[in-house]
Order: sequence, then C-alpha cells, then structure tokens
Amino acid sequence: MGSAAHLVWEGFTRSALDVAYNNMAAVADSADRLADWAKRSTALRARMPEELDIAYGPRERNRIDVFRCGVPQAPLLVFIHGGWWQRNSAQVFSCMAEGPMAGGMDVALIGYTLAPDASLTEIAAEIMAALDALAARERASTCVLSGWSAGGHLTALALAHPFVAAGLSISGVFDLEPIRHCYINDKLCLDAEEARRLSPAHLAPVQKPLVLAYGTGELPELQRQSRAHAARINPLAPETVEAPLPHHDHFSILEELARPGGLLCRQALALASPSRAFP
Repeated sequence: MGSAAHLVWEGFTRSALDVAYNNMAAVADSADRLADWAKRSTALRARMPEELDIAYGPRERNRIDVFRCGVPQAPLLVFIHGGWWQRNSAQVFSCMAEGPMAGGMDVALIGYTLAPDASLTEIAAEIMAALDALAARERASTCVLSGWSAGGHLTALALAHPFVAAGLSISGVFDLEPIRHCYINDKLCLDAEEARRLSPAHLAPVQKPLVLAYGTGELPELQRQSRAHAARINPLAPETVEAPLPHHDHFSILEELARPGGLLCRQALALASPSRAFP
C-alpha cells in the first residue's frame, strides 16, 4: 500500500485516505446513533419475532429477518447493513423497517459474514444467495434492494439479481480502488483484481432503476463516489438518479428511511410503484 508519507491513490497519502473514509470519526454522535438503532431494533424484534433468523446458508451470519406490514403480497424492501463489510449486524438495523412497513412494504434484512472471516468475493456471493432464498419464499409484488454504506456498495453490485426490480443505494461506494489503499483494507485484504471485479464502477450498468442517495454533510469522498457513479452510468442506464439529501451526514441520513414519511422511505415506496418518481 505504501507508507503514509507517500501518495497511494489520486494525490492521497495513506493517512489522508484513512481520514477520507472514516465515517465514524467524522460524525461526532455516530456511536450514539448506532446504540439508539440497536435499542429501537431490539424493541421491534421483541414485538415482531415471527420471522427472525431465517437461514439462507451454512454460516452463522447467513440469516434473514423479515417484518410484515400486514398487506398480502406487499412490495418487499430488502436492506443490507453497512460497517465497511467488517462491523455491525443486520439485527442492529431492524428499526429501518419501521418507515417502509408504515408505508405498506414488507422488509427483509440480510446478514452476512464479516471480514476478515470472509473475503468481499464471499460476502457478495452471500448476498446473492440470500436474494435467491428470498425469491424462493416470498410472494412480493416487487422487490426493491437497498443498503447503506458498505450495503450501498452491495446493493449496486447485486442489482442484476433477477428478483430485484430496483435499487436504493444510500451513502455507498462504487469504486473500491481507494478502499484498497486505506485502513479498511487491513481486514478486507482486497488486491487490485478483486477490487476492480467487485467495483460497480467497472461493471456494465444494469438496466434497472437505481437511486444513489447521499448526504450533503457527508465526507467529500463519499459524496464524490455517488456523484461520479451517477455521472458514469446515467448515459447508459438512464433510470439512474443522483439524490443528494441536504444537511444529512453519513448516519443521520438513515433516519429518512426509518421514519414513516421520510424522504428515503418515500423513495423506496416510489421505486416499488410504476411511476418511480423521486419524491
């Protein structure tokens, strides 16, 4: 990777890239927000325990949680959690189902094995296996795939799955080359070939609606990733929409999904409908 004293990617030193992608350090109340989500999620899971920990594979974290809105054959929102592919769990983010359920969507949250216990290639395969399992068991009218941060990357990567009709990527990354040169790669261990192969930026655009949402208060590199990906693929995939959300940081933006009537909650509902207009 080179030492911190040398440029390692596009004019960045290793230490500068470490700062550029450290969302936890950039948001003062990030730990408090995660703790609050975990508390709210525990309450939701206690209230709706009927379809928790559904196995889709052999590993411990190969589990899906499903929360029902009560409408038969409701559209399904599938959510993939973040944490740079090496932290957190689906259980912490169960509360993200509250907003979509209030709007008439069922919600499934996918768990996956974390690095370094799994490579990113293995994690990506687990997401596809989870979608296979959901396709086999669900009778949803349509499926919208969403994810935040690392989950935003996995959303764009798995958009081609036949069960998925549209995608909502929140604060994602789409070119993994800078990730390969910063602290995140200490556990991920990406090499150049794997980074390119798993970068949506280097793959043929998928002809499905895809919203790339990010907060205007996020780290500049996170904003750049979404803007650059939208500019890159929109001419070839015109249903791609860049969606900057004013005043939101990397963590506060998720309340727009969790809150009934929030902007991202409404966007998920819009993606599940024929009009697909950004609210």
